[in-house]
Amino acid sequence: MVGDVIAGRYVLEELVGAGGMSSVYRAHDQLLERDVALKILHSTYKEDEEAVERFRREARAVARLSHPNVVTVIDRGEEDGHQFIVFEYVDGATLKDHLAERGPLPPEEALAIAIDVGEALAYAHGHGIVHRDVKPQNVILNGDGAAKVSDFGIARSVDVEKDVTQTGTVIGTGDYIAPEQASGRPVVPASDVYGLGCVLFELLTGSPPFSGSGFVDVAMQHIHAPPPALLERRPDVPPRIAAAVERALAKDPEDRFPSMDAFVAELRACLVRPRGEAAEDATTVLPRQRVERRPVTAPRSRGRRRRRIVPLAPVLTALVIVAGVAALIVFVGGGTGPGEASSKPVKLEAAVSFDPQGDDGEEHPSEVPYATDGDPSTYWTTSSYHYPAGGLGKDGVGIVLDAGRRVQPERVVVVSDTPGFTAEIRAGSGQDGPFDDVVAEAAQVGSRKAFDTGDAEARYWLVWITNLGANGAVHLNEIRSAR
Repeated sequence: MVGDVIAGRYVLEELVGAGGMSSVYRAHDQLLERDVALKILHSTYKEDEEAVERFRREARAVARLSHPNVVTVIDRGEEDGHQFIVFEYVDGATLKDHLAERGPLPPEEALAIAIDVGEALAYAHGHGIVHRDVKPQNVILNGDGAAKVSDFGIARSVDVEKDVTQTGTVIGTGDYIAPEQASGRPVVPASDVYGLGCVLFELLTGSPPFSGSGFVDVAMQHIHAPPPALLERRPDVPPRIAAAVERALAKDPEDRFPSMDAFVAELRACLVRPRGEAAEDATTVLPRQRVERRPVTAPRSRGRRRRRIVPLAPVLTALVIVAGVAALIVFVGGGTGPGEASSKPVKLEAAVSFDPQGDDGEEHPSEVPYATDGDPSTYWTTSSYHYPAGGLGKDGVGIVLDAGRRVQPERVVVVSDTPGFTAEIRAGSGQDGPFDDVVAEAAQVGSRKAFDTGDAEARYWLVWITNLGANGAVHLNEIRSAR
């Protein structure tokens, strides 16, 4: 109760929130003379060994997280059989309260908040923690407008049947629950991608994607109903943002962004406005359009309209003759000979991510093929970094390309939807390096950058990123050679 002293130092001053399994108080730490947030597990769970152990285990896990957008765990303990956790106290409103006061947010503000939340979740995923309950109520905006994520699944059940039958086990109405979680399947990092997609949908439109009479009704819509079109509810939202939300809300986790890092990188790309670009055009990058091939019609004769049937054999013979003459011309005119380089660009295949100073030596290895798959809507991405001024905390990170043989590409072209980062091109003798030969000096990459590699010859080529610019992560959508 308010006025109680916990662990001889935390004075409970105000009840600020309550859920099915715990209550949260603003408390004063008499030892360090500061306000804190103190969460106490309800008395009904004192004898529930599973709930108590989960409370302790997840408190230990979240205590390892140190990120500017995560509410920090300070202490945990037990008082008269009551389990408690102490968090930093953030003096600000929840995102839910902010939305209730402001209504639908401008796209720039909504994106900035979603990026803060996504970076916190990506950091947690990197430490093996899935939030499982991403919603505006669990996001606090401090006085500077920055978002801090709280309640990383502590004392939260992922058993949907239990959640449905025990009132309050899931706080709220399930407006942000991923289809796999709602149907009782394992919760994965992509479940948080879905939850953040729901939150961003609400920030832009003022309401979650689905609503209904209760948890089960809404959960069934998450499982079966297609999400409503964001642009129908908010036509002024740039199409690229709407496309990002739509992808995050895919029913199948495999159809969402491959990671929270990738989702954040796309949101950053939506937010970044290239220099000189008009505001209304900054985020209107649309998917590639299918080219409609119209049938070729022969010109009409001036006389009687008769359908002419052209014999196929003479046409084929003529084509063969033309091809032979063309080949002869190329040969006589000094074209490609047995020992000469082809005039066509060489094919570069993305082979492996290259992170020699990383913790695990790899960065998103499953996404490596996307960098040379011919589809600019897919990409390989770096991890998210939080060092100032675009730093990585190491010399660089990149992706290795394999030409299959020693080649002279003359130029290596990099296409990216996260412009503003710095990269250089290096050559090496093996897939694992060393890549000491810098063949194209470091330069800033826009949406497209052609690096001149001169007469350098190698089989393995490295796109080496040394600075992220304003990006938290970088996309390499397409890498190819050119002459």
